[in-house]
Amino acid sequence: MQYISRYWNRVLELRARTKFLALIIATALVWYALCLPDPLFDSRYSTVLESRNGRLLSATIADDGQWRFPERDSVPEKFAAAIVAFEDKRFYYHPGVDPISMTRALYQNIRDGKVVSGGSTLTMQVIRLSRRSEGRTLLEKFIEVVLATRLELAYSKEEILALYASHAPFGGNVVGLDAACWRYFGREPESLSWAESAMLAVLPNAPSLVHPGKNRDALRVKRDLLLDRLRQYGRIDSLTCALAKLEPVPESPQPLPRYARHLLARMKKEGMTGKRLTSTIDEGLQQRVEQRLQEHHERLVSNRIYNGAVLVLDVKTGEALAYAGNVGPGDGQRGEEVDVIMAPRSTGSILKPLLFAASIDEGLILPGTLLPDIPVLMNGFSPQNFSKEYDGAVPASEALIRSLNVPSVFLLKDYRYEKFHTLLRNVGMTTLNRSPDHYGLSLILGGAEGTLWEVTGVYASMARTLRSYFEHPGTARYTRSDFHAPSYYKRESKTRSERTQTSWLSASGIYLTFETLKELYRPSEEAGWRHFHASRNIAWKTGTSFGFRDGWAVGVNGDFAVGVWIGNADGEGRAGLTGINTAAPLMFDVFSLLRGRTWFDPPQSELQRIAVCRKSGQRYSPNCENADTIWVSHSGLSTPACRYHKTLHVSKDRRYQLHSGCANLSDVDHVKWFVLPPVQEYYFRSRNISYRAAPPFRHDCQAPGVIRPMDFIYPEANAKIWIPRDFDGTAGRSVFELAHRDQNTSVFWHLDGVFIGSTKGVHKLALSPGEGNHVLTVVDENGNSLEGRFAVISGL
Repeated sequence: MQYISRYWNRVLELRARTKFLALIIATALVWYALCLPDPLFDSRYSTVLESRNGRLLSATIADDGQWRFPERDSVPEKFAAAIVAFEDKRFYYHPGVDPISMTRALYQNIRDGKVVSGGSTLTMQVIRLSRRSEGRTLLEKFIEVVLATRLELAYSKEEILALYASHAPFGGNVVGLDAACWRYFGREPESLSWAESAMLAVLPNAPSLVHPGKNRDALRVKRDLLLDRLRQYGRIDSLTCALAKLEPVPESPQPLPRYARHLLARMKKEGMTGKRLTSTIDEGLQQRVEQRLQEHHERLVSNRIYNGAVLVLDVKTGEALAYAGNVGPGDGQRGEEVDVIMAPRSTGSILKPLLFAASIDEGLILPGTLLPDIPVLMNGFSPQNFSKEYDGAVPASEALIRSLNVPSVFLLKDYRYEKFHTLLRNVGMTTLNRSPDHYGLSLILGGAEGTLWEVTGVYASMARTLRSYFEHPGTARYTRSDFHAPSYYKRESKTRSERTQTSWLSASGIYLTFETLKELYRPSEEAGWRHFHASRNIAWKTGTSFGFRDGWAVGVNGDFAVGVWIGNADGEGRAGLTGINTAAPLMFDVFSLLRGRTWFDPPQSELQRIAVCRKSGQRYSPNCENADTIWVSHSGLSTPACRYHKTLHVSKDRRYQLHSGCANLSDVDHVKWFVLPPVQEYYFRSRNISYRAAPPFRHDCQAPGVIRPMDFIYPEANAKIWIPRDFDGTAGRSVFELAHRDQNTSVFWHLDGVFIGSTKGVHKLALSPGEGNHVLTVVDENGNSLEGRFAVISGL
């Protein structure tokens, strides 16, 4: 029994020891399995912006002051061969530790009495880099050995090489193969030569001692020795080796590319930091666009215009192909670092094409419909044309081409600014963050702000809507998602919205607008634009903000949209800073870089050919003298017939109007006559010498009141006006003006029933009415009278 007891105790003791050993082994295995950090490196990385083809555009230094690009997933073949030959020739065969190298290193260290060789493999060096270990103790070496074997189990040889290439030091503050290639050779690793690969392979061995900025001869010797080794290993032949040795060693690091630097800053601001960002930018186009912007900047700077921006979009996708947020780097005193593409600026006239297209969709106008171009005061808002002159009446298409302000305000008044505000937000204008009443009618004249990013995006969306209209025949031809913001970053394609029968703007309205904007004639500029017209079709529009602070130009065809802004980032205005003079030439210059020349097919299913009056642009009526046939949208069929042509009953000599109450029918001719309202006629006939005013009624014929002989230019009916005092305290005056069809007729003026004077030829009087309500009555020498009421809200 005692023997059995001792035996059993020994068994129990052995089992306990076995369990303890198993526990130790299990613990060791668990530790071994979990010992490798995840991620292996916690380094700070540079933010790297690449083109759509993976070419470097720009980069920023990492937060720790190092040029360290994000990790690579592969290593170029030449560099891989060079680094393996130099550092670890048995790299592809050992399990992370090379016993032969370790034995050799141990022998050398014992022989020399100090550490002269570590015997580290590339795998072990990756571990040392990840641990940022500077010590070379036996404990640290043991940890490197263990972690290196674990790394070999977790990563492939190619992945381990990529980790080494991404984190190895290459001299100074250059870390990683990518940064080294760009800092020393100005290109990507995939284009390295054998000499360059060999030079970079030897740099991490002593980066603080040998790099291109110093000790260039020592670096050349080490490179050439490695080239000889590559020849011995059969990786290169003798001729390649000899030619490689002739290549010079770089003298010093060079700056990295700085293309699209404002886009890089924008992406960092939006949270994309420390990453390799593949943008939609076309590298070659970006370089040429920045060059053209700089060339124009050098001419404009003489007028103290210091900033500009260019955006090029692909119409089909909305992707940014070129993003030049400002002129080249300067001294930082002129706002060169401001990304003007994203800066809200007064839109000037750049939104007028949207109102034109929307008004066509609404059935308010046809392309040639006459719009008033006369002085006007609307609730205290008195718009003026850029020229400070008036045409009386002007076709809508011409008003758009010439960017006339007054006709646009009249059109917006009919369309309603509340609806236009909603439309602008629907098509992508997020900068309209106030109520419609805040902007009012000034919305069409630059009273709101927009960014070049969104404005160019809206033009591109219009073109995209017109393009995609033909992709799906039938009634459901639209996708409202065609109106979307531009993109600059490659993402997965989004699912398109369900197709519908309508969109924010119709294809016909957009097409008729683009056809109008395609007309390249501009006042005082026709020679240059006509020359360009021979090469391609472009729908384009310019804009100038109040105070000459912003010059805009946006153009579009079936392939590209180009937006240009010129001005000063601090908002300083300059004489001559207009869209037509500063932004448009650069826009056309950029278009000359683009290959696409596609124009738009007419959306025939939404168009109909009708007869219109040649003079009024409205639908033809029997009273019209001449007709033209044009394409109009279906909504245009509901527009009114010509209201300006009337049938007049005149004397045989055409000098007087008659009617049945004062003349025999045999003495009367019935003629078609183009008649404008008195105020429009007043300005229209000064610019159209062929215009014939309607003849007055004969003195013995009482006018039936069909055609008014006169009308007030100022003030309008029921207007509220303010007349300030002069500087000396005396009562101020306001000039009241009247338009009469017959300038030679005398007109007698009465204020509140009191005669105050008469005029002939030019019908203007300077008056000083007191505060309150007033009645102004005028009577011409033929007995025609006109009465207008107004109020002075502050004055004497």
